[in-house]
Amino acid sequence: MANFDELTKNLTNILIRQLCPYLKIKKRSSDLDASTKVLVALNFFATGSYQTPVGNSRFTSISQSSVSRCIEEVTTALNEDDIFGSWVKFPGNIRELRKVRNEFYETTGFQGCVGCIDCTHVAIIPPIKYPFNANPEYIYINRKGYHSINVQLICDAKLRILNVNAIFPGSTNDSFIWNSCDVLPVVEQLYTNGDSGYALRPWLLTPFNNPVTDVDQYYNKMQMSTRSIIERSNGVLKMRFRCLLKHRFLHYHPEKCTKIINACTVLHNICITNNVPLPVEEGPIDIDMGII
Repeated sequence: MANFDELTKNLTNILIRQLCPYLKIKKRSSDLDASTKVLVALNFFATGSYQTPVGNSRFTSISQSSVSRCIEEVTTALNEDDIFGSWVKFPGNIRELRKVRNEFYETTGFQGCVGCIDCTHVAIIPPIKYPFNANPEYIYINRKGYHSINVQLICDAKLRILNVNAIFPGSTNDSFIWNSCDVLPVVEQLYTNGDSGYALRPWLLTPFNNPVTDVDQYYNKMQMSTRSIIERSNGVLKMRFRCLLKHRFLHYHPEKCTKIINACTVLHNICITNNVPLPVEEGPIDIDMGII
């Protein structure tokens, strides 16, 4: 199965064992085992292919409906609190915060940073009226004119994703997503308890629109150099799990798209934590990564 061989055999086996308790038990000889389910889902995440080609690959020969069930089961398992919460988590104590802050300083020279934030768009098909979808179709159209989920990501200096919010339609403003984020109260409290910082929004540092002094220009240079880490993290996420690329489109209702995005985030962090080599870009390098 193409592309997911970036996960080593040993790492894939560990993942299968972790997900086994959350997958349906094999009851009949014709039922797929846990390994096949996970491998089929990984193939989909990595390639973004339609379900029928995934099932008809030279590695597997299963029906489209079976592929659909594999993707559903594995995606749901990766969204379980025990799995998702262990891999995607914002620092929860001073020791963890200091570790993240020190990594940023060692990597970029920027002091006091505990995360880089940006939003990226994941393309979806125009959603039909669905029992679980309370939003009208048109609010999923983003400023570039295609339907999407506007996904907020916060990462550390190692490209690990510390927080993901993938519930808002494509037309949602980035600031609105941030103001709805459960990380905001945490950083506000950090500032209230004594962290010094930027005058207007001490917990969220943005570049000067019109830098005047040498100090302003130096700050902008350092800020933008540090901020580029989130762009790189987003690029690695989408190049590794190409189902999230704009030209692939997720062919599911928005709620399932949210779960798929979360699942890919977990897998991304597993790769980063285990030093899986970064993906090598194939074909044209000018790929729309969904950052508007």
